[in-house]
Amino acid sequence: MSEGAKAAVPATRGARFNPSQDELRELTRAMPTARRTAYDNYNVQTTVQARSNASTVIISDHPELHSDRTIPTLEGARIAALQEDYLHGREVVVIDGYIGNDEGFRVPARLVMEQSHANIAGMQDHLLFDGPGTGPDFEPELTVLYTPGLSAPGYPDDRCIAVDLERGVTRVLNSDYFGESKKNLLRLWNVVVYDRGGLAMHAGCKAIPTARGEQTLLIVGLSGTGKTTTTFTRQNESRPVQDDFIALMPTGKVYGSENGCFAKTYALDPGDEPTIHRAVTSRVAYLENVSQQAVDGPCDFFDERHTQNGRAVFPMDALGWSRDARDLGPVRALLILNRNDSLIPAVARLSPDQAAAYFMLGETRGTAAGGAAEAGRALRVPGTNPFFPLLHAQQGNRFRELQASGGFATYLLNTGRVGGGDTDPNGKKVRIADSSAIVRAIAEETIAWEPDPDFGYDVAVGVAGVDDGELLQPRRLYQRTGRMDAYRELVARIRAERLAFLSSFPGLDPAIVAGLDR
Repeated sequence: MSEGAKAAVPATRGARFNPSQDELRELTRAMPTARRTAYDNYNVQTTVQARSNASTVIISDHPELHSDRTIPTLEGARIAALQEDYLHGREVVVIDGYIGNDEGFRVPARLVMEQSHANIAGMQDHLLFDGPGTGPDFEPELTVLYTPGLSAPGYPDDRCIAVDLERGVTRVLNSDYFGESKKNLLRLWNVVVYDRGGLAMHAGCKAIPTARGEQTLLIVGLSGTGKTTTTFTRQNESRPVQDDFIALMPTGKVYGSENGCFAKTYALDPGDEPTIHRAVTSRVAYLENVSQQAVDGPCDFFDERHTQNGRAVFPMDALGWSRDARDLGPVRALLILNRNDSLIPAVARLSPDQAAAYFMLGETRGTAAGGAAEAGRALRVPGTNPFFPLLHAQQGNRFRELQASGGFATYLLNTGRVGGGDTDPNGKKVRIADSSAIVRAIAEETIAWEPDPDFGYDVAVGVAGVDDGELLQPRRLYQRTGRMDAYRELVARIRAERLAFLSSFPGLDPAIVAGLDR
């Protein structure tokens, strides 16, 4: 990322710098798409209900340096001029702050947002850390310029998210979905972290007290795999550090990124997830696309008629018991979440050679978070990080280096089902309670393991708190239900697909591909 190429606030009809949360709430209240809830917070219904992957492009004249779609710099300049001309007649809200709170690692960041969509500014304000120098003279290293009212003809859905890595600027045109603000600042931050020798990970982080001392765990996973739930579910009075993105550095050092949480609300149950439910229904939270029948009424978190991708943003201190990343020891275990419905056990232990391979596979079943094109589909997303804007091989190679440097253990966790999907009578659900028991046992190192004959990783012989052994060894479930032929066919197909997928990344260390069989 080039120095001295920072984006100034464009000329506008008026710019309001860093309004208070009370002011942002008032601006949100005035939006025609906002409704106050029974919790005295605001719920906004958006036109765009998920990330616009097909409309996202990297501005570069060197497409060979990126795995994502690119547009030439001349086209990027046209998009910039189009947006800045539009902003001349608009009022904006400017939110300044820092990604990360460690004085030696934090990155100054800015959101410039059309005032007509002030809820997005309020949500982003919860996520950025406070720090020195915010205001008109603030010099951000990363900037998102966001114009929901501006169409981008010629791009999918007349929408464009143009990412300029050289200048540290992303321009969002014709989307009113908050995720484009949050994720595009973090997409730019990915490059900053990589250039500093680390890897930005789409991961939660938690600290779990044990008799062996406090254990720092990372929870890697695509949206909808249970990353936030796994991070916030308590084991031994554990405390969450981060719910969505961290920076992993050599020797296992972890840095946080955000001062708040962006939580999915679909099927949010106060019995299963009391901490998240309490924060979501607090006054300080902002809701987006959550079912609500009446103004000042409650929300129905189980109603999916509008979308399953309902969201809430709240500050970490709304939890009352979070942990500061600056106080953490090095990471001790990394969990790769996979919401599967067939062969993946509830937990598997990976060898160091396997760890980078499964990290690159990034397997799961897609949810509404990635849009209608991903929902319900079997996906493979390298590093479970759709926001890494360089070559995906760089993720895998860097992870292998960091895993060797940190020496942390790596596990694969299935947060979905074993032996069949929702309509298969032979299938079994991995409950939140099962996953929580597994996380505790990983932190305490109390699991007995044995080799899996089909995939080479270790599977659990037993886990305290998990009563069904077939969740731990799916082969036994298929065998008991007389489906071994189907099981063998699945094993052969999945192994071949995984090999082909990993072999498709130029520059990926061959040892990572070979790790599938070790």
